[in-house]
Amino acid sequence: MHIHILGICGTFMGGIAAIARTAGHTVTGCDANVYPPMSDQLRALGIDLIEGYDASQADLKADIFVVGNVVTRGNPLMEAILERGLAYTSGPQWLADNVLKDKWVLAVAGTHGKTTTSAMLAWILDDARMRPGFLIGGIPQNFEVSARLTDSPFFVIEADEYDTAFFDKRSKFVHYRPRTAIFNNLEFDHADIFADLAAIETQFHHLVRTIPGNGLIVANGREENIDHVFERGLWTPVERFGSVGGWTAGEPDAKGSFDVFFNSVLQGRVNWELIGEHNRMNALAAIAAARHAGVPAATAIDGLSRFENVKRRMEVRGAVHGITVYDDFAHHPTAITTTVEGLRAKVGKARILAVLEPRSNTMKLGVMKAALPASLAGADQVYCFGANLGWDAAIALAPLGDKAHVFDKLDTLVSQLVADARPGDHILMMSNGGFGGIHAKLLDALHHHYHEDIVLTAMHRYGGYA
Repeated sequence: MHIHILGICGTFMGGIAAIARTAGHTVTGCDANVYPPMSDQLRALGIDLIEGYDASQADLKADIFVVGNVVTRGNPLMEAILERGLAYTSGPQWLADNVLKDKWVLAVAGTHGKTTTSAMLAWILDDARMRPGFLIGGIPQNFEVSARLTDSPFFVIEADEYDTAFFDKRSKFVHYRPRTAIFNNLEFDHADIFADLAAIETQFHHLVRTIPGNGLIVANGREENIDHVFERGLWTPVERFGSVGGWTAGEPDAKGSFDVFFNSVLQGRVNWELIGEHNRMNALAAIAAARHAGVPAATAIDGLSRFENVKRRMEVRGAVHGITVYDDFAHHPTAITTTVEGLRAKVGKARILAVLEPRSNTMKLGVMKAALPASLAGADQVYCFGANLGWDAAIALAPLGDKAHVFDKLDTLVSQLVADARPGDHILMMSNGGFGGIHAKLLDALHHHYHEDIVLTAMHRYGGYA
């Protein structure tokens, strides 16, 4: 079967492309913006990518067009598909019909932590020799791919609450029919499609309705909003994490290792160097879900000692002259707070230069702008790329005083960072997109700056000769 995917370079649709290719289908696709790492991953699989949505792609004789939720009415290719009566479906529906229907699905839902928790869960199962398939909204470093298809009965999926397609406004996760589901947390987000928190809770309850009575829900015991969802009706057993009477974590040591308890009984110790309480909570959820699928808690805990995190989750992109540059996906104020606090716990009193691109649809609408100053308060300096926003970032960040800096040109932002950074600093880049390749640009600029410094010092020392 020939499948042509519209919006193929998104993490979800790119994952579907990889799975379809493994299943033996001919896969092509198109997108408006083709950039790494997804473009590299797809080309490595031999998948042809087309830039843009030209209507002529309707002539490719694809058996079905799989439509991503970035595609809207008015899109030239979509209009041609509709006018000619060609077969089309959504990504989640294609996945449900062709992959998930015969699987034990383990779905990870929540406003934050979905990608990391999904990666932990997939790794635990893999380390236990269960070879799960998976589709994750990032690239786990243990696997180096965001999606894979295996003959295992188990499939781990990041269960996103964002809508399915322009013709199906239900959340993606309604299609997945999980047997094991993690509810990490629940906050207001996606202001472009949800009017309020209650609207998101409704979608989460649609997910609850699809989980069988012999399944399991692993739920954050600290989240009242999840309790509100369950109050609407619950037909599945629940195990809590993060609260008494369920899965809990002991205090971490200096490296980040911690003990795991279930109903106050010690299950083992996770030996790793991941930072932050959010990662301990993610680990508890993954351990509980894996146990439901047949992995003993002690085995899961041991497996996490070999977990290598996910790309773009506090990922070190490089270091120059003692200045370390990180890349992180944080874009919601809660995630920004957690990320900054986690880095602070790691680096102590060293300076943190936080660099933010408010790129998500919610951020662009300015719905969360009032919460940004508090979320960035733990940084020593704050830099914001404020181009293409519907609100004034300088006004929004004014409570931070002199430590906030707003730029509408990327090159100017990079130049200021080079001028301000000094050895021992930690530069934390936060965006849910490519951020214009700022990480490589900054590292190159820092290399150039310090090389020039060394050359000039040598010339001065040796009378004009480097």
